Formats: sequence, structure tokens, C-alpha cells
Amino acid sequence: MASTSFTSALCFSSQNPIRNLQFSSPIFSSSSSGVAFASISTALTSCFSLSPSNTRFSSRFTRNCSSSTAPVRTLDYEFTDSSSEVELRLQLGTQDIRSSKDVYVDANDTSLTIRVQRPGSIITLLETKQLFEKIKPAETIWYIDEDQLVINLKKHDPDLKWPDIVESWESLTAGFAQLLKGTSIFLIGDSTDINQKVAHELAVGLGYTPLSTKELLETLSKQTIDSWMLAEGSDAVAQVENTVIESLSSHVRAVVATLGGRLGAAGRTDTWRHLYAGFTVWLSQTEATDESAAKEEAKRHMQDSQLAYSNAEVVVKLQGWDDAHSKVVAQAALSALKQLILSDKSLPDKKSLYIRLGCRGDWPNIKPPGWDPASDGIANNIST
Repeated sequence: MASTSFTSALCFSSQNPIRNLQFSSPIFSSSSSGVAFASISTALTSCFSLSPSNTRFSSRFTRNCSSSTAPVRTLDYEFTDSSSEVELRLQLGTQDIRSSKDVYVDANDTSLTIRVQRPGSIITLLETKQLFEKIKPAETIWYIDEDQLVINLKKHDPDLKWPDIVESWESLTAGFAQLLKGTSIFLIGDSTDINQKVAHELAVGLGYTPLSTKELLETLSKQTIDSWMLAEGSDAVAQVENTVIESLSSHVRAVVATLGGRLGAAGRTDTWRHLYAGFTVWLSQTEATDESAAKEEAKRHMQDSQLAYSNAEVVVKLQGWDDAHSKVVAQAALSALKQLILSDKSLPDKKSLYIRLGCRGDWPNIKPPGWDPASDGIANNIST
């Protein structure tokens, strides 16, 4: 099992109302903080372009922002990433700001709220609980420059380029490649259909190649998975899928949807040798109805060494399912992967080394070249 894992818990309902400009995709280390159970809601639409400079991101946005206690406003702002800090310039326009005392800026590690006092009301210009990454709130500087409110935020990680001020689908897909470095992603879980739907969204967003072991196997065998299983049994299907995953393990920039449940190789503890070549995301459905129950369930599952899926590096908990939520789940997976890699930026390079050494099953403690799995008794625990 990987030394570090991250979990994102999502709660869906059949109705998904648009609310404030808020992002809630909590990612926590399963070894310390456990799992949070929350919903993702967004009223965000964005259109931006990235500067061609290698050291600076610059964007201009128009966003619709609302507050339950304030009138709906259309926010126009410019965003710039300049290495150690990011700068936000909000067009105040007709806000009728009489002095700097009428502006309230509340910055925390991963959240930012900007409000202005107008005669008779308080307007929320921007409110996000999920900045693209952590900041140093004590070093926040803001001032008014003619008709613009300028906010400078000091980045916690100066090497990470921010495509946008908020963590969203657009900013994650635009900014995640710098961390992923071409490493492939494997989607595992009990539902083949969910794995395929989310894998497709991830591949399109990242510009990766979408692959499905189900489709590859059916093309290879010239029969459906169901008929194959009835004829030869689930063990035969899982073994051939394992062979397919082995052939895909050296591929880069691919998102691979695997077979769900015990039918697939990922559901078996002895067929993970080549899955370790990429980042594994476990899409785990839950019947939990509150944060505490989801937290305990995820913690219990990740500590169960008999459960093959516990080898996954990222877990996304889902309550219910609808195809319309595929992109939201994909966003949660990217958010969790981002935090995983930021916790150890050497992970993509380690994955590359693991592949070059032949996917010997020694993840995450990679042994020197020439190491024999049989010498440590690993050969009996991994598929050859």
C-alpha cells in the first residue's frame, strides 16, 4: 500500500441547486485527519487564457457571485501569478466605495472572502472556501488603486503555478499537468460504469488518452464481459485484465478505467503489481448520510489490508450516483491527487522509476536495480 493516501468525500442529491461561489472538496490524510463528508456546489463559470510566459500566469475573468444575504453581483477581475505571490485585481466600477474602510478582506489558509459596504447594504464580491492552493494569510496585502481593489496573497508553495484564484475544474485541469508529469491514472471501484464515466471526464480535461479495460477486453475476446465470465469464470477475466493492465503500465498520459468489483484485477490483492505504475483513484460508493459515518467508513476501509482497494492512493467517497455528476467526481479526484503530489513532489518521478525497473511490486519502497522480488517473499503476493 502506498505510504500516503488522500480521501475526498462527496454527497450528492437528486437536486443540485446553484449556490454561492463556494468550493468544498475537503482532502485529508487518512493517517491523520481522516475523512470529511461534504457537498460540492458551484455557481462558477469562467473563461480564461494563460500567458505564454513560463514563469507567470495571467488571466482575466468574469464570474457570477451571489450571497444568501447580499444582492447578486457580476464580478470582473484580473488574476496574475508572479512566482512567490498571486495578485487579484477586482473592478470596483459602480460600487460607490467611499473609503478603504468600506472594504473587508478575510483571508485564511485556503479561503478568501471580499465584501464592500455600500449605503444600506453589504455586497459580497468574492467568497471561496477553496483557493487553488494554500496561502500565508498573515502576509496578505490589499489596497485601492483608482477603480480597482488590489489584493496580494503570498503563496505557501512558490513553485506551484496558479491558473486561477479558486480551485475549480478549469483551474485544476489547466494547472495539474505541472505536477502530474505525464503519469497515468487508474480508476478503480465496484462500478465499471462509474469508472468509465469519470475516467472519460478526467482524460478530456487533462488532454490524456481515455482507455477502458472493459472495452479492450471485449475487443480482444470478441464477446461481452458478462458472457465471458459466465463461460470461464471471474478469475479468468481478472487474470486477462491484469495482462492488459501490464501492457498499459508503461503508457504515459492515459486515464484507465478498470473493471469493477471482484470481477476486476484491482479487486484482488495479488494483482496490483502494474497498477502501482500510475496513480490509483478508488471511487467508493457509500450509504453514509453524515460526515461522521462517512469518515469512519473510509478510515475503516483504508486500514483493511484484506481489501485490495485499500492499496489506492486516493479515495473519493460517493453517496448515490448520477451520470451528470461525473465531472464533479472527476474534480474531487484531481483535487485529492493534487494534495497527494504536493505532499511529496517526488511521487511522479518515483512512479517513472518504478516503471523503468520493471514494475516489480516493490512500491512504494523501491529497491535497487537487480533486486529479486523472490528474495523478499514478494513474488508470492504479486501477479507475474
